[in-house]
Amino acid sequence: METLKPEKIPACDIEKPIETALPKNGAPLNEKEKIDNHDDSEGSDEETKAPDASKPGEEAKPKKKKKKKKKAKPVIEAGAEETKEAVPSKLPTPTLQNPYIEMIKKEFDNVLINERAQDNASTFRILRDWKAGEYHQTMPPTVQVDKQFPKKDFPIGEIQQYKDGAKRITNAEKKEKDLLMEDQIIALRKAAECHRQVRKFAQKIIRPGKRLIDICDRIEEMNRHLVAENGLKAGIAFPTGCSLNHVAAHYTPNTGDTTTIEYNDVCKIDFGTHVDGHIIDCAFTVAFNPIYDNLLKAAQEATETGIREAGIDARMSEIGAAIQETMESYEVEIKGEVYKVKSIRNLNGHSIAPYKIHAGKTVPIVKNASTQKMEEGEQYAIETFASTGKGWIQEEGECSHYMKDFDAHPVPLRHPKAKGLLNHINQTYSTLAFCRKWLDRSGETGHLMGLKALCDAGIINPCPPLVDIRGSYVAQFEHTFLLRPTCKEVLSRGDDY
Repeated sequence: METLKPEKIPACDIEKPIETALPKNGAPLNEKEKIDNHDDSEGSDEETKAPDASKPGEEAKPKKKKKKKKKAKPVIEAGAEETKEAVPSKLPTPTLQNPYIEMIKKEFDNVLINERAQDNASTFRILRDWKAGEYHQTMPPTVQVDKQFPKKDFPIGEIQQYKDGAKRITNAEKKEKDLLMEDQIIALRKAAECHRQVRKFAQKIIRPGKRLIDICDRIEEMNRHLVAENGLKAGIAFPTGCSLNHVAAHYTPNTGDTTTIEYNDVCKIDFGTHVDGHIIDCAFTVAFNPIYDNLLKAAQEATETGIREAGIDARMSEIGAAIQETMESYEVEIKGEVYKVKSIRNLNGHSIAPYKIHAGKTVPIVKNASTQKMEEGEQYAIETFASTGKGWIQEEGECSHYMKDFDAHPVPLRHPKAKGLLNHINQTYSTLAFCRKWLDRSGETGHLMGLKALCDAGIINPCPPLVDIRGSYVAQFEHTFLLRPTCKEVLSRGDDY
């Protein structure tokens, strides 16, 4: 999000941290193929003839026949369709042998199911159930998204018409412009499908009493696996946010943080996926206690209002006013006290560009005097924050999120570890956000002083937690959409929200 500078529910057993079971670089391990050189059950490929009786005293020598090459059976990739049944007749084959996936399977008692439907409403109420239907994934997820869609025919997002409707959809020139964006659209749809499958998994494992660091680790490792993480070509777009209660955003546990989510907490789950730098930024809020339902509904409906009002030539001021009107029509009663829900005035949605989560334009969530407009071809994340507090955030607490300044210029670095750390950041994250826990995971231990030197030099920007007043509660919902020449595509839309 863009900020203005401020003045008894069943649970999956996920208690053990996962780092110890993963290779240092976190990459999946490929299982070597075992190739048999011969098959004893079929006998030898050589045949012997009877001894030649015309040459007594000599031992008969067997004559060899040429070996016949066996034809290899064709291999069908996991996720490829052999029939057009609505539901595959057998489980999709896991893509790779991955120690993380094996650990997750154990947590699910080594039982894999192939079922798209998933009950959310009985636990979270505000999040809708995932519907039954064709599915080439298991639960827990094991099959990478590329293997499910080998022809790159990833699911299309929700299509919404602009206010001038059919004119753009049928316009030949606009259709041609759409085709010019094809590579970007395919990359975004792949990232969006990965996000949907990861968050469906997340909604299965988030339960009271679980450590937030364990939940984030599982979300992130599943994200890496399903998108087939490959350096800066594909991977996680930014650290998983799991901000609790009055903390609105930018909190993820640092190594050693044992904070847990409890029944009376309001938790914002905010994570991103990218393919070739094209980012899907999408968030939802969970609350087990139904007293917070109206707070969550306010944020969810305000986000939908923002998406509906967005479009080519739409004015940011009008979008913000519509969001605020929807948001502040809600009230929530907590422990006998009624709170009028407020939009957080200094948090905004934002435009997105390749490898740049905040690309310059902001989408306010309150009435304002902005003269900016949305334009054709732009990508946006609409995110809204509903608060029972002041509706104004400030930076507070231990920092976990960091991001290289997109416009940073080379400067001399005097700290001995700063240069090596910057090289690692450039090669691994570039201008995508990262967190201290990831530096630990990649072997960059003892990084604090080097990281501070990079921040002091203006190369890296720290992004501390953003908080409203203590004792308040904040909810968030967010979707990413693309203003295609012909229509608006809500890329991250799912059955859940």
